[in-house]
Amino acid sequence: MIRKLVVASVLALLSAPLLAAECSVEVQGTDQMTFDVKEIKVSKSCKTFTVNLKHAGQLPKNVMGHNWVLSKAADLSGIAADGIAAGVDKNYLKPDDARVIAHTKLVGGGESDSVSFDVAKLATGESYEFFCSFPGHSSLMKGAVTLVD
Repeated sequence: MIRKLVVASVLALLSAPLLAAECSVEVQGTDQMTFDVKEIKVSKSCKTFTVNLKHAGQLPKNVMGHNWVLSKAADLSGIAADGIAAGVDKNYLKPDDARVIAHTKLVGGGESDSVSFDVAKLATGESYEFFCSFPGHSSLMKGAVTLVD
C-alpha cells in the first residue's frame, strides 16, 4: 500500500512540471547571435503561450541586444527592415506593427523578458517564425513556430 502511494506521488510530481511547461518555453540568446531553440511547437490546447527570453551573453543591448518576435513567416523581412528605423529605444520594432503577433522587449547580457500571447492568434497550416529584430540578427536568429494537436 505504501509503495503504491509513493509511486503515485512520484508520478504526480514528475507529470506536474510537464503540464506546466507545455504552454511555455525558455529561449536563450547569446553574444554569438544565436538562439538555443530552433523550433517551438504550440499546443492548440493552450489558451495562452509564454516565451521566456534570457540573454545568456554579457554584451549590452545597444551592442548585442536580442528580442523575441513572432510573426507569419512571410512578414519577417518587412518587420525586420521597418524595425531598423525604429531604433533601439523602440526595440527595433515599428510601433503598433499589426504584423507582429507577439514580442519581448530588447534585452542585453544577463537580462530577461517574457511575453504571453493568445494561441487563438495562430492558425493551423499557417507558417510562423520567431526571430530577433536587432539589425542583422534575423538572418541567423530565427526559428519555426508550429501549432500542433
